[in-house]
Amino acid sequence: MTATAPRTPDGERTPRPRPVPYDPELEPGLAHCRELIERIPLRAGTILANRAHFATLVPSAEEVIGDLPVTYEHVAVPGPAGAPDVELTVLRPRGTVRDAPGLYSVHGGGMVLGNRFFGLAGLVEDVLRYGAVAATVEYRLAPEHPAPAAAEDCYAGLLWFAGHAAELGVDPARVVVGGASAGGGLSAAVALMARDRGGPALAGQLLDCPMLDDRNETVSSRQYDGIGIWDRANNDTAWAALLGADRGTDAVSPYAAPSRARDLSGLPPAFVSVGAAEVFRDEAVDYATRIWATGGQAELHVWSGGFHGFSGFSPDAEVSRAAGAVRHSWLERVLGVTGRSR
Repeated sequence: MTATAPRTPDGERTPRPRPVPYDPELEPGLAHCRELIERIPLRAGTILANRAHFATLVPSAEEVIGDLPVTYEHVAVPGPAGAPDVELTVLRPRGTVRDAPGLYSVHGGGMVLGNRFFGLAGLVEDVLRYGAVAATVEYRLAPEHPAPAAAEDCYAGLLWFAGHAAELGVDPARVVVGGASAGGGLSAAVALMARDRGGPALAGQLLDCPMLDDRNETVSSRQYDGIGIWDRANNDTAWAALLGADRGTDAVSPYAAPSRARDLSGLPPAFVSVGAAEVFRDEAVDYATRIWATGGQAELHVWSGGFHGFSGFSPDAEVSRAAGAVRHSWLERVLGVTGRSR
């Protein structure tokens, strides 16, 4: 399955749909992101080179936390049956913590890049804002470890986190799973697994610009083919690495590509946030719509002119501040807390 445009019956390629323009205030951040991250086009033969470059951009926990009043520990917990242990980093506010909200975080990177410290700065901010205990999970990457390895690792880590809630100081009724991009897709998968396997119970699922659908055939996926960051070609590479020959067939599990789930009933409340100017827009909107169709709870935000991951690279833009505000509002409502500004 490739990222080329579809063809009409007479064999002509259909023109790429006109893309939604970017918010001008976001464009400097987009240019910086492209220069920083996308120096090497992501293709099957460049995954390892991209992974090595990406690793140089992710600071360690020690660097991120510095002298902030947050403690952390790295733990190895039982992995899926027959698989290696799963590594987690657990973070908590300094001092005694009891009945705190729990944040279970899954990193992004298209299922092929990154580690559990990618995005750690934002997680540390949430720990301090909400007085929360958090865990960030290390999962196996494709193509060395195809689906369902990543989702099963994430679920195994959640089982440990929820099962040790009392000793961690976590209120087991207030655990949210969340992540961005691949992390958003894996968070959706974990929520499906928890529903189907009888727990752990989740208070919510935070799906930020989530990677949900292996088919890569939406209008938004074709609008951003060769445009922006994490374009249709990158997405094509990542799904092929994760699924191999199964990609695009009925053999794809919803635990690999949550959009494949036929039944989205019985899920925890979802927060779905996505840019209007990115590949994942349409699949994110569809996922929220299908949750509503079952009578479930979903809060959907589509940000005008937003590129993939815009708030992280243009944090001072007005649309990024608005996106951060509604995210905090949802977490406060789901967790039953009032956030402390830092």
